[in-house]
Amino acid sequence: MKRKAIRRLSLAAALCLTACAGLPPREIAPSLPAAAPLLKASAGSAWPRPEWWQDFGDATLDHLVERALANSPDLATAQARLDVARAAVGATIAGYRAQLGAGADASRQRLSDNGLFPPAFLGFHWYNQFDLGLQGSYTLGKSPRHRSATLAMLDAQHAATAERDAVALTLAGDIIQTYYGWQSDQLRLELAVQRVAAATELESILGAQVAAGIVRDEESRRAELDTLATRDEQREVEISAQLRLITLAALLGDAPAELPALTVQPWPDLKSGLPENATLDLLARRPDIAAARWQVESALQHREAARSDFYPDVSFKALLGVTSLELGSLLESGSAAHSLGAAVHLPLFDGGALRAAYARRNAELDGAVAGYRSSVVGAAREVNTQLAARATLEQLIALRAQAVLAAEALHASAAARATAGLSDERPVISATLLVLARRDAAAQAQLSRLSAELELIRALGGGYRMEPQS
Repeated sequence: MKRKAIRRLSLAAALCLTACAGLPPREIAPSLPAAAPLLKASAGSAWPRPEWWQDFGDATLDHLVERALANSPDLATAQARLDVARAAVGATIAGYRAQLGAGADASRQRLSDNGLFPPAFLGFHWYNQFDLGLQGSYTLGKSPRHRSATLAMLDAQHAATAERDAVALTLAGDIIQTYYGWQSDQLRLELAVQRVAAATELESILGAQVAAGIVRDEESRRAELDTLATRDEQREVEISAQLRLITLAALLGDAPAELPALTVQPWPDLKSGLPENATLDLLARRPDIAAARWQVESALQHREAARSDFYPDVSFKALLGVTSLELGSLLESGSAAHSLGAAVHLPLFDGGALRAAYARRNAELDGAVAGYRSSVVGAAREVNTQLAARATLEQLIALRAQAVLAAEALHASAAARATAGLSDERPVISATLLVLARRDAAAQAQLSRLSAELELIRALGGGYRMEPQS
């Protein structure tokens, strides 16, 4: 008997060795960039804090962002994906725990006259069957396969969390961009109304002068065209403001009529400079990079789980039950029907399925690594682009401010000449139109500068902090 047992153990060991003979070698984890290549910029700003929009000091804006984060359909969709990932983690962990189930069966069956056991031989046609039992099973939960699969699902959950935070960051940025776009439209609309009034006045003066034969009719026609152009520009700004309100309502998940009353607010002060250590810290402060990083970790664990499939799988089962032909004797000791069992599953010949699955996981890992590197390069490009745009727009704002001053000086000169009786009101009105046009151009540059600042904040991660890896 001992020799037979030794032979059986030897055979089992040989089978295990055969199963593991095709195990792929453990590969080295891929190297990932440790820093993002950013332009050198003087450090003058701090990293954005989580509620970075509150730095603008606008209570209405704070309310809009908080409302959007609470009600946005896009964010709700991202949260639903996160909930699915969390549930998947729970389901994966539960699948590796001990299982216990209870069952009770009762049946009544008639034996066939032409069956294996004829009723004439047994002495009855009908019989009852009653079963009651507990069945438990357990698969070794600390095996490499189970551990890797669980870690892969946890990493996928972390990635879903970062993706949700990326949606929230984009949503907050869109709200702020639209809100200040509306603010800029209100300023431009005020300037447009003044331009229409000035152009209409100039057209009236030239019309009277044409009637008096002082100027030619062409000048009156030109003034009429200028008035129509200013009215057209006013209408464009009005449409832009309306569209921004519609966009703002859509971002909030509401109808435009449900928006809170918006009023014109002072323009926010903008900072310049780049936070210290931005090159290194950028990787942990952008949700999209964090999501890509967790996806790499998940792909690594999936590959390890696929490698673990080459190992044998051991499971245990137990049954505690009673069975009887009569209900009255079901709970008697003689009705006991217990069983214990263990199983070893060995992957011997599978037609290359395991290797194909392992190759697939390797390809997925390569894709995740490429996606991560692309996210890092894209983040660096966005930061560098917005830094360059911010510097260029600051110069543009300075130039347009000088143009406004020059136009105002021209207006003052024309007004002085008219007061002294050296000219009529036409040069004054023309200078007024020029001043208003230069102020409108300055307002547009100011909005572009704010847009670049908002994009830079988003490019820096908008206050996100990557969760520590465990």
